[in-house]
Amino acid sequence: MKILDILAVILPLILIIFGFLRAGDQNAAKASTRIKTLNGLTMLIAVVLLLIGGVRYFFFPGGSSGSHASGPKPLPIKVSKHSDLFNNSVGNVLDAYYNMTEAFVNWDSVGVNKHGTELVNALDDLKTEELKNDTTRDAQTIYLTTVDMAGYAKTDASNVVQQTSLDKKREALNALTDNLRNLFITVKYDRAKIYYQECPMAFGDDKPGYWLSKTKEVRNPYLGNKHPAHNDDMLTCGEPKDTINFIPVDTTGQTK
Repeated sequence: MKILDILAVILPLILIIFGFLRAGDQNAAKASTRIKTLNGLTMLIAVVLLLIGGVRYFFFPGGSSGSHASGPKPLPIKVSKHSDLFNNSVGNVLDAYYNMTEAFVNWDSVGVNKHGTELVNALDDLKTEELKNDTTRDAQTIYLTTVDMAGYAKTDASNVVQQTSLDKKREALNALTDNLRNLFITVKYDRAKIYYQECPMAFGDDKPGYWLSKTKEVRNPYLGNKHPAHNDDMLTCGEPKDTINFIPVDTTGQTK
């Protein structure tokens, strides 16, 4: 496109110069009026083309004012404040937790223990050390708070596994959820949204229970789908109360 713009200026200029040269020759040879008129018209067209080419080259170098740059739009690039190593370790915690809550939904104590043990191991492997390398003023406080929250959550997850009844396991789940929520808020986990959900009657008519979910869909781990009194009627009892969302804005100015 740039070459065409340059030619749009140069070619009419060549025509004008050539026209002047021919005019001189024709005057010398006493050319006819018809030829002079034709040469004058050619010169006029060349001048107009030169003006158009000059305006296009100097004022619209990329094309017309209404055109858009060719090629695909840049892909959104979201930059996490944490390393992949850290984010993956948090992701392992969430995966184990979500699998455990689904086992609660199904009243599956074996599955609860299995995924609860996975959660204990994932919390033990949480890559908190990199938080000390943060350059922000509160980095040390964030690191120490994260270590504390991870420790509390690990104790709660161990308690889920150690309790023998599902009722007691669910009480431990409620405490675990509170500590994990505080943990994810403290580190500003930014790989995915986390929905904080509430069942208003998890432990009776007046005592709510809470859990974390990857979606807005309610699958109640406190009442589940095999409740002795309600069967699966209370599976969707509850609602999202808050959203943990630190997903960054991408480099093109868009959000996820």
